[in-house]
Amino acid sequence: MSKNDRFVVKHGSDWAVKKGGVTTPESVHHKQSEAERSAKRTVHNLGGGEVRIQGRDGRWRDSDTVAPGHDPFPPRDRKH
Repeated sequence: MSKNDRFVVKHGSDWAVKKGGVTTPESVHHKQSEAERSAKRTVHNLGGGEVRIQGRDGRWRDSDTVAPGHDPFPPRDRKH
């Protein structure tokens, strides 16, 4: 896990952007898409890394490499 990585997680009825190992969210949003956009912007500004997105059920549903990060499995990531 890189120091630039961020996680989009359920936070009550909202969605939070968190850094790994830190309990306090960096930001809280009403929509998951807003939290995802915010996390990607933060990671991009920090020099790239991973954004992991949690689904409503609490399981990880997606992971994105944000430039200028390095995607370790480029052939598998066909969505982005």
